[in-house]
Amino acid sequence: MKLVGKSLARDGPGSVKLLPEVDDDLWDAYNLIAAGDSVEAVTVRKITRSGGRDSERVKLTLEVAVESTDYDKDGSVLRVRGKNLSKNEHVQIGQYHTLEIELRRPFLLRKEAWDWPALDTIRKSCDETAANADLAVLLMQEDLAHLFLVGRSVTATRARVEVPIPRKHGSGAVAAYDTALKDFFQRVLAAFVHHVDFGLVQCVVIASPGFTKDQFRDYMLLEATRRGELRAITEHKARFVLAPAPSGYPHSLKDVLAAPSVMSLIKDMRAAQEVPALQEFYAMIAKDSARACYGPKHVEVAHERLAIQTLLLTDTWFRNPDVAARRKCVDLAESVKKVGGNVRVFSSMHVSGNQLEQLTGIAAVLRFPMPDLDDIEM
Repeated sequence: MKLVGKSLARDGPGSVKLLPEVDDDLWDAYNLIAAGDSVEAVTVRKITRSGGRDSERVKLTLEVAVESTDYDKDGSVLRVRGKNLSKNEHVQIGQYHTLEIELRRPFLLRKEAWDWPALDTIRKSCDETAANADLAVLLMQEDLAHLFLVGRSVTATRARVEVPIPRKHGSGAVAAYDTALKDFFQRVLAAFVHHVDFGLVQCVVIASPGFTKDQFRDYMLLEATRRGELRAITEHKARFVLAPAPSGYPHSLKDVLAAPSVMSLIKDMRAAQEVPALQEFYAMIAKDSARACYGPKHVEVAHERLAIQTLLLTDTWFRNPDVAARRKCVDLAESVKKVGGNVRVFSSMHVSGNQLEQLTGIAAVLRFPMPDLDDIEM
């Protein structure tokens, strides 16, 4: 995200002008913009003329008082709905309008109070020195492949390829198998070429059970030497890494990202910081369950006793439309930090964030055992 301008102070009113440049920036904007804020941006509105017979689309600059937001990761657009605050000949003050915030289109965000999570999001999103560690993961098995693009905050499924592949038993079966496998690899390669931009992607992980990953890599490199339009694959073949995976289904992505060989490559990514923290939580449950807890009530009681060593929570807690509930969550995170604890905020668009969401979205690793938490209703 590019920071075009700002005028704000912590816990006070102010504004920032931001320019989203990649999909992760739109996700950060989604986490920044909350009900009660106002957003100003260039937009298009359908205007009816001549007694309602004719209409045209007019480009306007409007500011809306935010009531709701919706992030479409597949379409790379963030929709912000609210009542118009700007004087305009086409849209009355108080009329509802939906702004569409897209890549490379600036917007101005105003808040009455810039709290810690909002300022931290801007700091991380606008850090020009941060490593560009975008990752592509091709998860495969014979007959099925999924292509993921893993960014700083967003994991997006870009392609799914499925081709029935017959068994090798029977006369002529080997030839049929080879033909089907080649067709499968051709389709996977076409999807890969369409979606992976080596100007952004710094590492490609090809993962599968067995030798499917090795077979596909060899096929892809051979095709790249034969076809001039695939020259980029040959030029960047050092960026390809092979890794084991339980299957070609999406749920295996978490195992691939947790593999030591992959973790060492993506150590600067936010996802790589989230995975070990979640692994520590699960390891503590297995080793000493009294030193781990989850659920807002249990975490709150643990903090009252200054027991939290690491607080884990998803960013959905900071998007709560209830201002009081959001403020309570912000205060909890800041309080844990003040007493020497660690706070890990997980993106709900990453696989690790999805795992944490299944445990209410908030959990903690404790400094000392608290077996009595089991007696408290969640």
